[in-house]
Amino acid sequence: MSIVLGIDPGLANTGWGVLESSSGRLKPIFYGCVITEAHEPMQQRIGCIASTLEQVIKRYDVTEASMEDIFFAKNASSAISVAKVIGAISYMLFINGIKLSLYTPLQIKSAIVGYGNADKRQVQEMARILLGMDKVPSPNHAADALSAAVTHTFFESTQSRLSLGM
Repeated sequence: MSIVLGIDPGLANTGWGVLESSSGRLKPIFYGCVITEAHEPMQQRIGCIASTLEQVIKRYDVTEASMEDIFFAKNASSAISVAKVIGAISYMLFINGIKLSLYTPLQIKSAIVGYGNADKRQVQEMARILLGMDKVPSPNHAADALSAAVTHTFFESTQSRLSLGM
């Protein structure tokens, strides 16, 4: 059994979702979103995100983490901010002994929907179905984080089967 933390990084909104993966079964445990305000200093915002996620990994005994990586950004300034958040989260996970796997948006869409050009609603609805939830998690950043966690369990399961020669 593993407890996976999925993360959808962003400076204003960082979604997170925790799920349990056991014998091919996925069970959502809890999810949410860290929201920071634009008027706050960058260091404070990034610190808030990292410390909140550190509380999450300790509260839910997280064993692994997955995060959506930056693949393409129209706004360079936004991409740099997200990269800073990813760096802070990566470091926090490292010092807490949590393995991190990064997945591109294309990998997440392909794993969840089976189609790399799927839109956000399709990904979120499929994640809801795969996790046996009554409704799509809200806010959408939390749904995206759960999708990253589901993707990780799929990749890990495939790697495990390949290494066993199945």
